[in-house]
This record gives sequence, C-alpha cells and structure tokens, in this order.
Amino acid sequence: MNILQQIALTKIKGVGPRIARNLLAYCGSVENIFQAGKKELLKIPNIGPLLVEAIQAKDYLEEAEKELAFVKKHHIEVLFIEDEKYPKRLKQCEDAPLVLYFKGNASLDSKHCVSIVGTRNATSYGKNLTDELVAGLQEFDVQVISGLAYGIDVQAHRQALKQDISTIGVLGHGLDMIYPAVHREIAGKMLEKGGLLTEFPSGTKPDRVNFPARNRIIAGLADVTVVVEAARKGGALITAEIANSYNRDVCAFPGRIDQEYSEGCNYLIKTHRAHLIRNAEDLIYLMGWDREIKPKPDAQLSFLPPRLSKDELAVYNYLKEQEQARVDDIAIYLDWPMSKLAFILLEMEMNGHILSLPGKVYKNL
Repeated sequence: MNILQQIALTKIKGVGPRIARNLLAYCGSVENIFQAGKKELLKIPNIGPLLVEAIQAKDYLEEAEKELAFVKKHHIEVLFIEDEKYPKRLKQCEDAPLVLYFKGNASLDSKHCVSIVGTRNATSYGKNLTDELVAGLQEFDVQVISGLAYGIDVQAHRQALKQDISTIGVLGHGLDMIYPAVHREIAGKMLEKGGLLTEFPSGTKPDRVNFPARNRIIAGLADVTVVVEAARKGGALITAEIANSYNRDVCAFPGRIDQEYSEGCNYLIKTHRAHLIRNAEDLIYLMGWDREIKPKPDAQLSFLPPRLSKDELAVYNYLKEQEQARVDDIAIYLDWPMSKLAFILLEMEMNGHILSLPGKVYKNL
C-alpha cells in the first residue's frame, strides 16, 4: 500500500480518525479515496462539500512527502490502521489513530500489556510502589506502557528496563525530539528494549492539547491501566476514564486521605472506576494471569469439576462449547436475569471452576 497516501490522509484538514474510517469503509482503500470523484465522495455520510474540496485540493501532498522522507531517513516504521502490525488492542478503539509512527524493536501486541500512569510530582511512596509493581510483573511476559513524562511515567520505564521488560513510551509530539529533554538517555535505552510511539508527525511540539490525545493511545494499547499516584485532576485520571470507556480494566493504589497525590486514586476506587490493588500479586490475580501456569500433562484430568449444581453445569457446558464468553452472551443464551447469573458466576469462580478474564469474559478452568 502507498505509504505516502496513508500519511497524506492524516494531513487533510477535517479528516480525523472517525472520518478516515468512514472514508475507508465506503471507498475500500486509501487509493480509492484519492481516486474518487466529487459525486462519489458526496454520497458518503458525513462527508460534505468542504471536506470533499479539501480531499481533492491535493495541497497536503508536499507536507506528506516531507514526512515520508523524514521517516525513511530515521528508520521509523509507519503503521497504518489496516496493517497487520498495527496494535490489535488499539485498533478496537473507535478513535484509534489512523497512522502511528514507531521506532524500536518490540512487538506492540505482547501477550500482556500494562499501562502505568500517575502524577509528575511522584513521592517516594509512589516511586516505590511503581518499582515493586513492575518488578512483580517480570515473570509474566508483560509489556509496560507509559508516557515518558516526569514522575511515575519515567519511573515505570526505568524499572522496566532494570527488570529487562519491554517498555513503550507514547509521546505527545513528533519523533524528531524527546520531551522532556532530560529523558533522552532513557529514551535511547528504550529503543533497545521496547520503543517510542506517537501519532504526531515530525515538527509537532509538545503542546498541552496533544497530551489528552496521547493518553487515549496509552489506554488503548493496554489490557489494564494502573494509576499509582494522582491528584484529583490531571492526565492520569483522564487516561483512567478513557480506559473505562474502552471497557478495559483500571486499577489504582490507595493512599493517605490527607495527601494531594492520593486524592485521584482514592476517588477512582471510591466511585468504582478502578479496582483497588496493593501490589503486583493483586493485579496478577485480578487479570487471571496466575491461572496461566498450567499443570504438567500427567497431572491433567479429563473430568468435570465435582459437585456442580444444575445451573452451574449449564454455565459450564456453554463455556466448554464456546471456550470463553462475555457475561451478556451467557445471560442471553441461558435466558437468565443478570442477578441470577452474577451470583452463579461468583460461586463458580470462588470454587475454582471458572476464570474471570478482562472485559467481563469467562472461561472454564
């Protein structure tokens, strides 16, 4: 596919991620978008005359050519949303960037991805929690994602490198710079064990407006977002809210009620926007990763869990057939009220018959 046209599509004024997806859905490819006539484009929902004029003006091509020359010179990978290498978790988000610029050597589809965010004004309490959390995840094939900012972000990256864990820094600017500049050294190390990722082309400055957009990528790349320390307002809470909107898990460490940078975490927990965790073990248990250690083949037995009630057996048989299923699908199939199903699922999970996965998905053990 033509990388120049992929980049060019992001340069058209008025074409954001949703509009771009709409154009792709109706035209079938980037090439077809640029080859389509005015009448054809006007038939597409939410595509008006001004946008059609912008698409056909072609005055964005020079800018796209400069960007293409930059990425080739600096060996930057351009990931288009329809590419196989575009991160699958992020692709599920309706506002996922059309194009990502990536420099590094890591896969963006690691088995487990954890975003760790928090205040730029991290205390020793928050830094210690971050170090212990990342160290505790070392054996679970985890990738650590954060924003390379001061405080909790850079602490997460630094500890990931120390533990030989892949780590991705999501930037709010182009790859022609590092912000803050004092993190240039650690950014260089991350290229060897992870990478740097952004939706912003070269020349984009780290303006304040870019960081909420950057935060949606941090949330979208991960299975779970962990807030370590945060004030009542700020980027960490924005990231947590976005993760919740994506139906991803959110966790937070509790803190002292009289500490400013515990306010945000305590608020998330109080309002049921985040699970309370105390350490890596809590996170591992919540995500079900501790159940992935399978027994040796000679210890595996092919029989149903003992003492299943009639209702539990109905759930078990459905999950056995489907391998795994969302709670809504189970309720629809069994024609049960959610209150009944929730009670049975809880009993089965506590008794070790089923496993709860992120996104309210269940599977048999």
